[in-house]
Amino acid sequence: QVQVVESGGGLVQAGGSLRLSCAASGTIISINRMGWYRQAPGKQRELVAHITSGGSTNYADSVKGRFTISRDNAKNTVYLQMNSLKPEDTGVYYCEATWVLLGTFWGQGTQVTVSS
Repeated sequence: QVQVVESGGGLVQAGGSLRLSCAASGTIISINRMGWYRQAPGKQRELVAHITSGGSTNYADSVKGRFTISRDNAKNTVYLQMNSLKPEDTGVYYCEATWVLLGTFWGQGTQVTVSS
């Protein structure tokens, strides 16, 4: 049974930093892509960043230069280092893990709140 579990959310002041972690388990099949999405109240879920098994990354324009995504393939874990946080970064952050053969699985989400 595949599981995707996030951790590391919390409350931080504007300009601060947080690091999110996400671990996928339940299969020995290599994960093709892992990433982070976020959803603010009243808004649609949006991409924050993706990273492939080969290390290629893709970021939303709003987080470029402030957020860094990385992964440990051996541990099936992805990280999101968030610096210079802004109130508009507030939302529930969801981890996704995509396997070519299994499809996409989502975590339960972790709350990030940035106070002004």
